[in-house]
Amino acid sequence: MSSQLRIMSADLDLSPPEVPEPTFFESLLRYGLFLGAVFQLICILAIIIPTTKSHEQVETPEPADARSFEQNRKPKGPVQQIRQKLKKESKKKR
Repeated sequence: MSSQLRIMSADLDLSPPEVPEPTFFESLLRYGLFLGAVFQLICILAIIIPTTKSHEQVETPEPADARSFEQNRKPKGPVQQIRQKLKKESKKKR
C-alpha cells in the first residue's frame, strides 16, 4: 500500500503554478480599470448624496433684481414691425 501512495503523491504536482510577471500594458490596464471604477463610484455617490448648497440658494428676487431684469429684456418693437409687414404682404397677395 505504501508503494501506491508514493506513486499517487508523485503523480500529483502540488507546487504553485508558474505565473509570468505582468507586462507594462497589463499593469497599465489593471490600474486604469481600477481608477475608472473609483471614478464611477464617486459619480454615483454625487448623484445619490444631495448637497445642501443647492437647496439653500432658492431665494425670492428683490425689487432691484426685477428692475435689472426688465432693463435686460429686448424691446418688442422690431418683432411687431416684422409681423405687421408680413400681414400687409399677405393682404397684397389676395
